[in-house]
Amino acid sequence: MNKNVRNLLIAAGVIVVLVIVWVSIAGHGSSAPMPLIQNPLGQANGSSTAPLPVSETTKVSGSLSQYQNAELGFSVNYPNNWEKDETNSGVQFIMPIDQSQVSTVAKLESDITVSGGKCAFPPVTTIQDRGTINVGNLTMNMIAMSNSVQGRSYFNRMYSLQHGDVCYIFAFSYIALSPESKGLTGSNLTQAKNNNKAIQSTADAAFTAMVKSFTFVAPPAGVDETKAAPKK
Repeated sequence: MNKNVRNLLIAAGVIVVLVIVWVSIAGHGSSAPMPLIQNPLGQANGSSTAPLPVSETTKVSGSLSQYQNAELGFSVNYPNNWEKDETNSGVQFIMPIDQSQVSTVAKLESDITVSGGKCAFPPVTTIQDRGTINVGNLTMNMIAMSNSVQGRSYFNRMYSLQHGDVCYIFAFSYIALSPESKGLTGSNLTQAKNNNKAIQSTADAAFTAMVKSFTFVAPPAGVDETKAAPKK
C-alpha cells in the first residue's frame, strides 16, 4: 500500500468516526417526537403546528371583557385584570393575586376545556360539595374538592356541560402554601389565614360568575363544497 492510499484511508476513517460521534450527540440531545394531540373535534394535529381556535376579545364594560370563540362555540365574560391564554382545546385565565395583602396564595386559575365525547369529572376520593347550577336554560353539574398535602392547601371547583357530543368543562384551581411553612407567626399568621380564605372565596365567586355568563356562539359557516371543488 503506497503512502497516498494509506493517507486517504486514514482521512476516511477519521470522517466516519466524527460522523458517528455527531450522530450520537444529536441523538441524545434531541427530544422525543411530539405526540399527536386530539383537538376538541377529534382531529389529530401536531401540537407544534395546530392552529389556535378562531376567537376574539372585546371590552364590554370598565371591569369586564368578553371572550368569544366561534370555533369552539361559546363566549364568556371575565374580569379585565385576568390574564388570558388560549389553547387548542379552550382557554385559560390566570387570576391576579394581591401582593399587598399578607397571604400565602400561590395560584389562582380558571380553565375552560372543550372536548368531544361524554363529560366526566376526574376520579377523586373526597368530594366536598356536589350539585348543579342553572345558566339560562342550561343545567351544569358541579363538584368541589379541597385537600392539604405537604404544606399546601388545594381547592378545586368544576362545572360540566354536555351539549350533544361535545363536553364543556370549567375548572377553578386554588393553591396556597401553609402560613406556618413561610415562618409567619402571631398576628401575621392569623391575618394570612384569614386573607387566604377571603382571596379563595372572592376568586371562586368571580369564577362562578364567569361560568354563569356562558352562552353558545354559532360556529363559522362552512364552505359550499360545490364552489370549493378544484377547477378542471
